[in-house]
Amino acid sequence: MEAAAVYIGINILLLIYLSSRVVFMRRSAQISVGHGGNLELELRTRAHGNATEYIPAMMVGLVTAAYMGIPVLWIHVLGGTFTFGRILHAVGLSGNILPARAFGMVLTWIAMIGIALMLIYHGLA
Repeated sequence: MEAAAVYIGINILLLIYLSSRVVFMRRSAQISVGHGGNLELELRTRAHGNATEYIPAMMVGLVTAAYMGIPVLWIHVLGGTFTFGRILHAVGLSGNILPARAFGMVLTWIAMIGIALMLIYHGLA
């Protein structure tokens, strides 16, 4: 469970960081709802929104895998791959850097598919 806790903690910090970037931009641009045509605010909002769409499912998967006794090495491999992918995606989307954004999504999907298949396999075994 400790290995899963590491990635949960890191991803919570990532969510807080991405959220704070939206809040500070909203305050400086004086936009309380939506993006008001501000492209940078729209990108920051989507970076945060995208993270909130993917992180919860993977964190549940990591905790479930740890609970099921899946080797800690796999928790680190999949948790690390996912977390690195989320960071790359956020950097790519926030800075409009397409290669980082795309590679971040690939890593995210690889980790999520990996944890899903591992959970199914161990659940049926």
